[in-house]
Amino acid sequence: METRFLDELNKKVSELLAASPAKDIEKNLRALLSSAFSRLDLVTREEFDVQQEVLGRTRDKLQQMETRVAEMEKLLANTNKP
Repeated sequence: METRFLDELNKKVSELLAASPAKDIEKNLRALLSSAFSRLDLVTREEFDVQQEVLGRTRDKLQQMETRVAEMEKLLANTNKP
């Protein structure tokens, strides 16, 4: 959603500037926007998708480990019965 907004904003600004002789303003505006976006600590969609994949695998592994621990606890409880 944010990416579409930023793309649309960039497109509109480019259209406005292309119709005017103010190329210096375009350069300055691009530099200003680039600087502002770099301070926002944003990630690309690709980075987000990779991290989401890693998180999914980690969740799966955690669930498997929880199952194994539960099985081990059952075994331990059964072996400690008098």
